[in-house]
Amino acid sequence: MESPIRGDALDLRVLHALELDARAPFSRIASVLGVSDQTVARRFRRLRAEAGLRVVGVRCAASEDSFEHWLLRVRCAPEGATAIAEALAKRPDTSWIGLTSGGTEVTCTVNLRSRDDADDLLIGKLPRTPHIVDIRAHQLLHRFYGGPAGWLHKSGALTPEETAALTPPPAPAPPGPAVITAEDEPLVAALERDGRATYPELQRATGLSESAVRRHLARLVASGALYVDVEFDSGHLGYRNPSMLYITAEPGALHTVGTALATDREVAYASATTGPSNIVAVVITRDSTHFYRYLSDRLGGLAGVEHVESMPLLRRVKQLTYRPFRG
Repeated sequence: MESPIRGDALDLRVLHALELDARAPFSRIASVLGVSDQTVARRFRRLRAEAGLRVVGVRCAASEDSFEHWLLRVRCAPEGATAIAEALAKRPDTSWIGLTSGGTEVTCTVNLRSRDDADDLLIGKLPRTPHIVDIRAHQLLHRFYGGPAGWLHKSGALTPEETAALTPPPAPAPPGPAVITAEDEPLVAALERDGRATYPELQRATGLSESAVRRHLARLVASGALYVDVEFDSGHLGYRNPSMLYITAEPGALHTVGTALATDREVAYASATTGPSNIVAVVITRDSTHFYRYLSDRLGGLAGVEHVESMPLLRRVKQLTYRPFRG
């Protein structure tokens, strides 16, 4: 296994702290990390400018049984791939989009509320889109890693004591399903724009009292309907080689293999899926040599793995937020 993730030590520690509690006050982060509030604020601003750091509220579709979660592999003519990826990125039901296969395949995750919505997208809209050559749609069945669990949780950047100090205490889940109601929508929309918006800012955005904002946010997070997450460019930490893996595991070893992958520092996301392969994973490595060692040493020695298809992720078009590609 690889050594802990390397990079600027304080940047890494600040990012890990934000993954643990993205709304934590800078003063609390500073106290745990042993630096000043101003230092944390400066690092936050620099990470926004240099590493694309964003803190945003995320609707946790996995918490709502009414959602269906799909992975799309859309093969395109070379001249159409970027435009198709950009169009998909603008849809509110897409959550992650990247270009692979030499820039001719768009990989996309989409959260759909019903089979009718799936049919409309997969049978109706996409097949009629110019420049699309082939569509492969795989339903995501079980997430082994990802979502609220960030990639840096496995970095070793913070000590167990620091991690405990920065991890919010678990709140009891409220009764009933984890849903976002119509009354919650203005609050969720404000957090989707800025996950670190202050309570007075959220109060102005929703028209609710500050105490009501606090109650609504606490309920949404405790129920699992919403979480506040961070996105950033892993290249800022020296990890410039993200890749997609489509893994075929023996049926009897599916859960064992997926659970094992979830522990690997390189794995940012892993899920069981329908289709010819039964696990999809996103791995982040420093370079092609690191990636080769991961494929040969780790996956090559993992019992139950029968086949691996790998492809570099050439460009991330959408992670949690969408910022149009400029040239």
